Amino acid sequence: MRLVIARCSVDYAGRLTAHLPLATRLLMVKGDGSLLVHSDGGSYKPLNWMSPPCTLATLEPDEDQREAGIRELWKVTHTKTADQLIVSIHEVLHDSAHELGADPGLQKDGVEAHLQKLLAEQIELLGEGHRLVRREYMTAIGPVDILATDASGASVAVELKRRGDIDGVEQLTRYLELMNRDPRLAPVRGVFAAQEIKPQARMLAEDRGIRCLVLDYDAMRGLDDSDSRLF
Repeated sequence: MRLVIARCSVDYAGRLTAHLPLATRLLMVKGDGSLLVHSDGGSYKPLNWMSPPCTLATLEPDEDQREAGIRELWKVTHTKTADQLIVSIHEVLHDSAHELGADPGLQKDGVEAHLQKLLAEQIELLGEGHRLVRREYMTAIGPVDILATDASGASVAVELKRRGDIDGVEQLTRYLELMNRDPRLAPVRGVFAAQEIKPQARMLAEDRGIRCLVLDYDAMRGLDDSDSRLF
């Protein structure tokens, strides 16, 4: 992984356009080829990024760009969509590379991991006609718990929690934003599934068009006979 702290501006051009004016930012170039642009705030969400497969080319600025203070240009091009992220670097404050090695991935606790396995086996709980594509579908910022398709064939991303709070909704929102950039998947709808979903999390999810699903863990394990209940 290469970490560069630089005064730079950033422009994204493609299916959408976005501009970040000149400021000091962290540029993170990962081993998978992705580039993430971070500020010193906003938690862990990047301001902009380019996910793989993509290529990074370093260009010399022209005369007008040099007069404007640009010392180096990074052009990151997505291999499939041709979207481009242009980083105009005015000053480099830090530049280092680190070998992180293989990562074992996020280890969920026993209940969340079991919920994921059970829902994958009982994917019809999402609704009639849903089909499992895969568990732990990898994105540039981490794996989404379940990728499925609905009865119409549209993509559905599911994030699972034991107790669903606002942080879980934010996590799923980031996955959806990234996945909807992929023409092979878009449009992707989100489902926030948990044993218990807090009211604030439900309100935020519904405001963002994310469906909430409360899971009965005992029933999914076959330990709860709903037909024998008095209530």
